[in-house]
Amino acid sequence: MKTRILVMVVCVLAVTNFTSAETIRGIDIDFVTIGNAGNAADTQIMDNDLTSGYGSVVYNYRIGKYEITNAQWKAFTDVTGAPTGTPSDAYDQSTFSTGTQQPTSGISWYEAAQFCNYLTSGDKSLGAYQFGTDGSITVDRSSAVSAYVMVYVIPTENEWYKAAYFKHDGSGYSLFANGTDTLPTAGIDSKYLEDPIIGSPWNIDSGTQEQNGTFNMMGNVWEWNETLIDSYRGVRGGSYASSTGINGLYSSNRSADIPSNEGSIGDMGFRIAEIPEPATLILLTLGGMVLRRFGR
Repeated sequence: MKTRILVMVVCVLAVTNFTSAETIRGIDIDFVTIGNAGNAADTQIMDNDLTSGYGSVVYNYRIGKYEITNAQWKAFTDVTGAPTGTPSDAYDQSTFSTGTQQPTSGISWYEAAQFCNYLTSGDKSLGAYQFGTDGSITVDRSSAVSAYVMVYVIPTENEWYKAAYFKHDGSGYSLFANGTDTLPTAGIDSKYLEDPIIGSPWNIDSGTQEQNGTFNMMGNVWEWNETLIDSYRGVRGGSYASSTGINGLYSSNRSADIPSNEGSIGDMGFRIAEIPEPATLILLTLGGMVLRRFGR
């Protein structure tokens, strides 16, 4: 009887968006849970490549409430040293901003992947991302889950899109991460609109909380996605210095960049995702099931 009650409670938690904080290898990170597993994809057509069908995720997961900050990045590099590897230009730029609560920026996709590996395993070379000596990289979430159980990753495009634009009540998608189809004009986005070229990233907790509990999925810095788009990696959300202007805030703006790029003006950053979502992991453990596939 007790087990049955526990399963019922966990089921409720698994489909309800809520905020939680974790200390992972000495680094404090706030997460929000993204529920409604198995949601339909958005039918909206992307402005630049005319594709559609983003946002469907078949599992519950957690995503960072905020972008990774300079303080969190420093805690990582104090232990492991600065990320290194091939190509060298992916590892040669210090963060553009210096405030402890500003998003760490000037970060390549490779560097973000090493941060995630460290959270997963304690070793920046071990986790969902395997680095070849020639600069190649293999993404294998399933093997990482088998080895480490709880895995930290760069969000896929679908995970990022759902967290930003899928409405909390499960009713569909919005054009903006605040849950509306009207151009935002207040809070953090007014900072973006004041002058998108001059300035620097702002503190991650500035402005208004978005519809699923996140901050800064509209502006501040571009955020890397795990998804491979041709030979590039996806980026979403716009930045304080975005050359796309206000279009970068729209859900219909699909972008990608060379994974070694750190941003010439310090506007490349990231937030992380966590899989399996903890309540889902409890259910799988109680049921004796093995979780095999994520990010597909």
